[in-house]
Amino acid sequence: MPDFSDGAEAADVAHVAKRDVRAALLARRRALSAAQRAAAAARVQAELVALVRRLRPRRMTAYVPVGSEPGGPELPEVLAAALPAGGELLLPVLRADLDLDWAAWTGPDGLVAAGRGMREPAGPRLGRSAVAGAELVVVPALAVDRRGLRLGRGGGSYDRALARVPVTALTVVPLHDGELVEAVPAEPHDRPVRAVVTPAEGLRTLDGASGIAPGVAPHTSAGRIRGA
Repeated sequence: MPDFSDGAEAADVAHVAKRDVRAALLARRRALSAAQRAAAAARVQAELVALVRRLRPRRMTAYVPVGSEPGGPELPEVLAAALPAGGELLLPVLRADLDLDWAAWTGPDGLVAAGRGMREPAGPRLGRSAVAGAELVVVPALAVDRRGLRLGRGGGSYDRALARVPVTALTVVPLHDGELVEAVPAEPHDRPVRAVVTPAEGLRTLDGASGIAPGVAPHTSAGRIRGA
């Protein structure tokens, strides 16, 4: 028998709202020209590289952007080059249950095609809990709101992964300009992130963020941390 409780109805409304907003955001990204994507990717890469050099994480995670995702397909390569000696970059490996495993970045030649258009490392799997050792976690999204709630592609993979990330880690989402919004449709399982990077505004921590990583001020602009 269908469940017509308030909770179930609210979940259905949020699910439909997410679907509609997701479609609009994807259409907006597809409309960007090659030149606009390249310029945005260069700015996002520069901001994230500056962040990596400032934080010097011993382990961080990222992903390989595909299509119109901000950051460009070279993002893992430039982040790995910015890590301190001995630093480790992990990339996600999509499991059959849509959860995320992790494997080390070994270079572009170590990537293979995977589900949902992803490219992932072919090396040994380190387990779902590998993300718990990361100090910096770079996460994809279509939009993020001022609370830090993100709108993803709908699989729930990163919400599960974010649940394993320690509170001391900085979680940051690369976005195109206009994708940091006032609010996104949310469900109880959605996990917030603590910062975003956009081409125009650079690194920006979010109003609800707490325990910001050392060296990261509440707001930044054009690659410069205020007060630094």
